[in-house]
Amino acid sequence: MNILLIEDDDLLARGIQNALADVHNSISLATRGRQAIQLIRDPATCPDIIILDLGLPDMDGMDLLRQIKTHQKTSTKIPVLVLTARDRVEDKVLGLDEGADDYLTKPFEVEELMARLRVLERRSKPVLDENIAIGNITLNTASYTISKDGENFSLPRREFSILLTLMENPGRVFSREQLIDRVYEWDEEVCSNSLDVHIHNIRKKTGSDFIRSIRGVGWLVVK
Repeated sequence: MNILLIEDDDLLARGIQNALADVHNSISLATRGRQAIQLIRDPATCPDIIILDLGLPDMDGMDLLRQIKTHQKTSTKIPVLVLTARDRVEDKVLGLDEGADDYLTKPFEVEELMARLRVLERRSKPVLDENIAIGNITLNTASYTISKDGENFSLPRREFSILLTLMENPGRVFSREQLIDRVYEWDEEVCSNSLDVHIHNIRKKTGSDFIRSIRGVGWLVVK
C-alpha cells in the first residue's frame, strides 16, 4: 500500500513512517500542502491512501482536502484519513462532509491508525472479476460461494474474507495477526481460537490441502 503522509511535525511524521513501514507499506512524506498536491497530481507518485494533518504551515488542511477531492473528480478516488488535533464535533462533521473517508484525532494509538488504514484499503480495493479460480476451487466474490468440482458451498462473511485474502495473494504467507486484521474490525474482540475454527471450516469445503499451514508462520494458498 502506497501511503502519502501530509504532516509537518517532524517527530510525529517519523514515528508514523517507522510504524507503517514495519508492515510493508511504502510511505511518502509531504510537510507542505503544495508539495502534497504535486505528489498527488503526478501519476508516478500518486498514493493509494492519504493521511492528512489539518494544521499545515502553508495552507489550511481543510482547503487541501477540498483540492484533493476536486482533483479526484477527474482522476482515481484516493481515500483520505484526516489525522488532526481538531477534536470538536463540528470539525469532524466538516471534515467528513468535505469528503474525508475517516477522521482520527490526536493523540491516537498507532494500532488504531493502522487498523483504520486497513479498512480504507479493503473498501477501495477493486474487484476485477467475480470469480477467482485456483486449481479446482473457484471463489465467487458476488455470491460469497465457492465451487469445488462442480459442487457449490456458501461461505459466512469471515470465512469468505479469509479465503478471499489468500486466493487473491497466492503464494504469500499470511500470519495469524495479518488475517485477524483483515477479517475483524479494529474494535472487535477476537477469541483465541476463532481463526483456527474458520480455517478448519473452510478446509471442510475446499479440501484439507488447499490452505497450507506453515508451522509457526501462518497460512497460504499455492497457485
